Amino acid sequence: MGNLDTNSLFLLVAILAPLVAGTVLLFGARFSQTTIRAVAAFGFGWPLIIGLLLYSLFEPSLVGEYNFELRLPTGLESIGIYLHLGLNGISMPLFLLAGTVGLAAGLYAMYSNADRPHLYLALLLFMLGGLMGTFASVDVFFFYFFHEFALIPTFLMIGMWGGAGRRGAAIEMTVYLTLGALLSLLGLIALYVQSGADSFSLVELRNYLSAQPLSETVQNNIFALLLFGFGILVSLFPFHSWAPKGYAVAPTGAAMLHAGVLKKFGLYGLLQIAGPLLPAGGEHWFSWIVWLALGNILFIGLVTMAQKDLKMMLGYSSVMHMGYAFLGLACFSVVGAGGALLLMVAHGLSVALLFMLSTCIYHRSQTFDLSAMGGLASRAPVLAACFVAGSMASIGLPGFGNFWGEFTIFAALAETELTRWIVVPAAIGIIISAIYGLRAVANIFFGQPKGDFADRLESGQITDLQGFEKLPAGILIAGLVLIGIFPRIFSDDANRELVEMYPQEQSNLPVIHSAVLPTQVDAHKEVTH
Repeated sequence: MGNLDTNSLFLLVAILAPLVAGTVLLFGARFSQTTIRAVAAFGFGWPLIIGLLLYSLFEPSLVGEYNFELRLPTGLESIGIYLHLGLNGISMPLFLLAGTVGLAAGLYAMYSNADRPHLYLALLLFMLGGLMGTFASVDVFFFYFFHEFALIPTFLMIGMWGGAGRRGAAIEMTVYLTLGALLSLLGLIALYVQSGADSFSLVELRNYLSAQPLSETVQNNIFALLLFGFGILVSLFPFHSWAPKGYAVAPTGAAMLHAGVLKKFGLYGLLQIAGPLLPAGGEHWFSWIVWLALGNILFIGLVTMAQKDLKMMLGYSSVMHMGYAFLGLACFSVVGAGGALLLMVAHGLSVALLFMLSTCIYHRSQTFDLSAMGGLASRAPVLAACFVAGSMASIGLPGFGNFWGEFTIFAALAETELTRWIVVPAAIGIIISAIYGLRAVANIFFGQPKGDFADRLESGQITDLQGFEKLPAGILIAGLVLIGIFPRIFSDDANRELVEMYPQEQSNLPVIHSAVLPTQVDAHKEVTH
């Protein structure tokens, strides 16, 4: 275990900064607008700053271990629970994703017109603190705890600032997410009990289970709990209906953080915990993962095409693209898992961008109805350019991070007879994405404006993106382009870890080493921050 040092404390500060700022704002009803924004900027800014600093200090030689480890007592040591923090090649990209989307969502929220802004920003900061803790946790108990902590503000924000229909959407979200959380908790507890480990630490669990793997039956049962528990939290088909409705009514900041980051919790759990520790269970449930993932891609893709409401379309689109990440995980190989990780990060950036821009569009058009818009590009060219960039990234256009995630997943699927047949139906999803994405762009920004929208355009009421909208959009687009040009800023470190986590003998699928995600143990990062 690494020694306690300044860098380890920085990791703790990245979690505490938004929590402290949020606590201050809870009692800030009488603060001036300037003070509220200053406190919020502190809470939203530090996680990303620290994330970039820790990325630049990340030591790639610690394969199978964690950088910046910090282990603090909790009073629950007798049952093996410590506040154990650290980052490895899998968690670092998602830690940075949380910081990036958190800053973008915070910057936009600071200038929103929400009533009780101190409370709105406080809840968003609590959500961010929970997200930073989720991906920094080495202890499985705190991994789960921080996720649940981040969920609470989500429900509160939907209830207080959500749109029409928020009550029904909040109830459905609560039912589904509670069920998913319960199943995943049972799976994690069962894993701890059956392993015989002395703590919930992922390091110790791996050491115990590598020495004495669980029986195939036990692995199958625990993997099922984790697959369906985490799957519900990720909106795996057919447990997906809560997500589009929830995102449609959620305030923008909450939608950005939940769809962009919090929903990656389940995929991350399958990638970091279930897949490596329960390989026999993964093989047993392989067919289920594939067919349910194709349900996300094809069935939900067709449902997405049928949407006429912009925000509902984006909600279903977000659910659809999770299917590709599940296909990558189903390969149980280095390239498949690495592609899923890249797609998780890129998808988080692109969906957060599109949800933010959909609200920008609404403020100018006063509607989410795609058929009621048209010609917006003439008055808001920067908004049009940003939305086109987000849509092209979501489709998987080369030059954006989503492309490398999807391309690598297809490469992994094509390498073996067992998964090669999946390539064709999965590729149909790309065509579906292009249809609804390009249609949305055409309906909103081009063609002839209609009805009241045409009157608003002619009267000059509609303006382009303002500074507080351009900055978060620019941050998210920059992240997508950076990963699109230099995917190895994440893939090199991830590959070193994945080679240890997914050895060939663990799976009936081969470990794949390709030019897309090269595994070079001694390679240096091409880009540092």
